[in-house]
Amino acid sequence: MFDKLFIRNAIDRSAENGVDRRKFLRAAGVTTAGVGLAGGGLLAGSVLNPAAADSGPLGLDLDLDLGLGENHHPGGQPSDGAVLNFALNLEYLEAEFYLRAVRGYGLSALDVLGKGKLGIVRGGRKVKFQTKAVKAYADEIAADEVAHVRFLRKALGKAAVARPAIDIDAAFTAAATAAGLIKPGQKFDAYANENNFLLAAYVFEDVGVTAYKGAAPLITNKTFLEAAAGILAVEAYHAANIRTSLVAAGLEVPSVAISNARDSLDGKTDLDQGVTYQGKTNIVPTDANGIAFSRGADQVLNIVYLTPKKATKGGFFPAGVNGSINTSRAN
Repeated sequence: MFDKLFIRNAIDRSAENGVDRRKFLRAAGVTTAGVGLAGGGLLAGSVLNPAAADSGPLGLDLDLDLGLGENHHPGGQPSDGAVLNFALNLEYLEAEFYLRAVRGYGLSALDVLGKGKLGIVRGGRKVKFQTKAVKAYADEIAADEVAHVRFLRKALGKAAVARPAIDIDAAFTAAATAAGLIKPGQKFDAYANENNFLLAAYVFEDVGVTAYKGAAPLITNKTFLEAAAGILAVEAYHAANIRTSLVAAGLEVPSVAISNARDSLDGKTDLDQGVTYQGKTNIVPTDANGIAFSRGADQVLNIVYLTPKKATKGGFFPAGVNGSINTSRAN
């Protein structure tokens, strides 16, 4: 059971403004009576309005009542909804990449609808894995990424954005060319074999970790911050699995080339670290204090758009991402 003080504090943290807070208070009846929420999970079922139980974590349209829509706070900081929707775009990309590798097909139609333009996914097919451990990692990561998509969509309710257009084949070829893994005019097939799959996965995994860490200070609602921290931890486990597998496969040189390519896109500061660093194996990239580094959303977009310039589309997202956080920075 959550008392009135808890609900008021949660509303203050997550609502866009005073009007949103008053709307929620009226809807919840907090001004006149206590409210109980059943269930033990983070997004437990709602008893506020049984008919609206599927519309969001509190049975309400989050974009209208909890300030999780695509608007920005008056101070210029993006709303929790904008941040979560940005993360959802990245989760769509990762889920589509891994699902195709292990199943040969992507997300279901029920997992991709939402606000903004629904796009198609180009490329991807089942990988013929040679190593039992790598196959197991890929299976588990694919399941986790689908779960992340569904979790964020449920958290956002009707504010969730649709899956944007995703280009897997052409983008990986462009990324591999930029990293010097292939010559201009050649094609890099991320699904051709296990080694190519690992190198392709490495393009994503470190970026996901730094993206969630960079987003953490922007999330005002502690419930959603805790959830984002949980996803960050899972993404870090994934990254460690991929980085360890790259070392075991003897792919240190091409993976370092990918790391350098990412660094050339996201700004002048040398942040990225390959699986070897300063002459040693480097499974966990950290600063001098043993802390993982962060990327801003615009830096993340530089990498997935495959450009060091200010842009609203490109690379893996040929039509851009859906939502208000959609522009890379000029570096």
